[in-house]
Amino acid sequence: MKLLCAVALYLGLAGCASTGVEQYRAEQPALDLKTYLNGTLDAWGMFQGRSGEVQKRFQVVIEAKWEGDTGVLDEHFKWSDGTTSRRVWTLQRQADGSYRGTADDVVGEAIGEVAGNALRWRYVLALPVDGKVYHVDFDDWMFLMDDKVMLNRSYMSKWGFNLGEVTLTFVKR
Repeated sequence: MKLLCAVALYLGLAGCASTGVEQYRAEQPALDLKTYLNGTLDAWGMFQGRSGEVQKRFQVVIEAKWEGDTGVLDEHFKWSDGTTSRRVWTLQRQADGSYRGTADDVVGEAIGEVAGNALRWRYVLALPVDGKVYHVDFDDWMFLMDDKVMLNRSYMSKWGFNLGEVTLTFVKR
């Protein structure tokens, strides 16, 4: 009986697995991270809990620059509750065209795959909540709409359970 329950749980979770970035290979405009994530970008976003209620809103100003295959994204957040925060990403393009990224609050490395107009970015974030830090899985999907606008939807989970979503709009200056 335990084996049957374990198999049913595995199949149920496997059925929830998201599709890969390859399905967007033919979509245009093609996303080149070194071109789009270069210079100053403004972004506006919100975090929605599991039931869909907006729990926090924020604005981000990103200063991005590249030297060869290494990019630095310096993100400055202003939250709706008046607080501020900062995250500095270091991105490294890999020989196979994928990307690896690190930041102080990212556990290990982020892994990014680009195809067509899409970027899928997966990582674990050390997220502080009410005096505790939780390691939360992020599955980010970014879609280039034109040379100025990119949309981002992030799915947050812990142990496979949905915690909420983050939605952002990036606008390149």
